[in-house]
Amino acid sequence: MAVIPKRTKYRRPHRLHYDGVSRGNTKLSFGEYGLQACEGAWITQQQIEAARVAMTRYMKRGGKVFINIFPHLSLTKIPLETRMGKGKGQPEVWVAVVKKNKIMFEISGVTEDVAREALRLAMHKLPIKCKFVKKESGETREK
Repeated sequence: MAVIPKRTKYRRPHRLHYDGVSRGNTKLSFGEYGLQACEGAWITQQQIEAARVAMTRYMKRGGKVFINIFPHLSLTKIPLETRMGKGKGQPEVWVAVVKKNKIMFEISGVTEDVAREALRLAMHKLPIKCKFVKKESGETREK
């Protein structure tokens, strides 16, 4: 299932940088447990979908998964052995810009052990270091 914007207009965007700290979405807002980014990166639509599938499979479709990132940014690529000029290439992949401390996924409606394991499985599908966060306290666990 491709997760891409329904509509885009005319221009191909510049590549946004992912260094620095996230300004918003750094606290849990929907679920009791979450997965927080420890570094910045571009997360592709395939990686988001793989993490979602890993979590829902482990939870056996119990509980609720909230995905707080969406791939709005298109990365373009020009075919190999093409001469200079002739404009920018076609959109190749869609990515979400994730900065440090951003909450990417949230889970509610399951026990802490199930949520911890589901989010651990999702961590392995992502190209960055993440940590498990709880709503009650500031207890965290590094990848």
